[in-house]
Amino acid sequence: MLKRTKNGILINLKVSTNSSKNEIIISGNELKVKLTAQPVDGKANKALVEFLSKELNIPKSSIEIVKGLSSKDKVLLFKVIDVAKIKLIEDMFDN
Repeated sequence: MLKRTKNGILINLKVSTNSSKNEIIISGNELKVKLTAQPVDGKANKALVEFLSKELNIPKSSIEIVKGLSSKDKVLLFKVIDVAKIKLIEDMFDN
């Protein structure tokens, strides 16, 4: 689910759209992000980056969808080198 690389942290997650609210859900070994956005014209991908940016207090430019642009299953790269931010991301997503 979470892997450190030289470029930052890779995270595998599943996105659920058209939800009643934006939220992060960790159940077992699966990480799911629920979004209110619709999966049309990249709106859900944009909403995903914006939501995670706000939740983690990191710039949107530091979050890249590296796999799954048109899929519910995505791999995100968090391009952070700040040790405190890395710890925050690991604590939030690694169970």
